[in-house]
Amino acid sequence: RGPIANPEDMTAGERGIVFSAGPPIVPGPYNNNLQIVQTPDAVVLHTEMIHDARIVALDGSPQPPETLRFWLGSSRGRWEGDTLVIETAHFTDQTSFRGSDEHLRVVERLTLTGPDALRYEFTMDNPTAFARPWTATYTMARTAERMYEFACHEGNRGEDGRECDLIHA
Repeated sequence: RGPIANPEDMTAGERGIVFSAGPPIVPGPYNNNLQIVQTPDAVVLHTEMIHDARIVALDGSPQPPETLRFWLGSSRGRWEGDTLVIETAHFTDQTSFRGSDEHLRVVERLTLTGPDALRYEFTMDNPTAFARPWTATYTMARTAERMYEFACHEGNRGEDGRECDLIHA
């Protein structure tokens, strides 16, 4: 892509803004824990990677105006039996998952399949980036492990000497 003169020349993942935290939530090389908190009006999906807390409204409120765009999109949820269905749209033009663009719509389904297992399914629908919608599924396992803050900052170097926010590139 050429020389990097400022942070805006880097992708959101390289800058540590969006990286495996979702949507969709995909396993990465580390920091894969997810904490789910439910209130009467919302569900919060707190990912260990990038320590994002995505608030999913359950109150039936509509999506914000199309002109408002978010790094993680705007999420609205509903229950279909025992499955939490989350629809997310309104991504920025800088948020990209495997080639997606600002027209991305993600539908996630979270279903508790046992006392320690959660089935996570997501469907990517982005007609300007993909030939057709596609779906992936995996199982998340409950853990008693602690969640740690993902702390990446300028000047933070890995064992190979590269700055932390460039390690993801």
